[in-house]
Amino acid sequence: MAKRKFDITLYTYGEYSSWDRESKALPKILNITDRIEAEIGTEFGYVLQIKKAKGSKIDFRIIHPPFNDEQGKPMDDFTGEVYVNSNDYEFFLGDCIWEPLEDKLGPWRLITELDGKVIADKTLHLVSKNSPASGIG
Repeated sequence: MAKRKFDITLYTYGEYSSWDRESKALPKILNITDRIEAEIGTEFGYVLQIKKAKGSKIDFRIIHPPFNDEQGKPMDDFTGEVYVNSNDYEFFLGDCIWEPLEDKLGPWRLITELDGKVIADKTLHLVSKNSPASGIG
């Protein structure tokens, strides 16, 4: 049996508009960059366009800077899976910054696999929007 040939494009990455996770609409790109000037509420990540993969499984992993959960325990990487439900599918992987900001700054590595094969691996660097290193102020 021949292997299926998927068509995958890392369409956009960087900072996005707020995302309603209950909606089918993906967030809109605000700034294509791998250096995000973050503040509370900043949405970031990437969008993949995946064609010819209906029924395939997407596994994702977000490796984030070390921070603790509400109980003070270190948070594990964020992981999950979804299934491609059309032959022309768009997939957003990312997160939104919550308080406290300081422990969310640093590298966030976003990895997506399709049927067990890595199809995207992108690191986005979050820096404080008000930091002198950000070029503002």
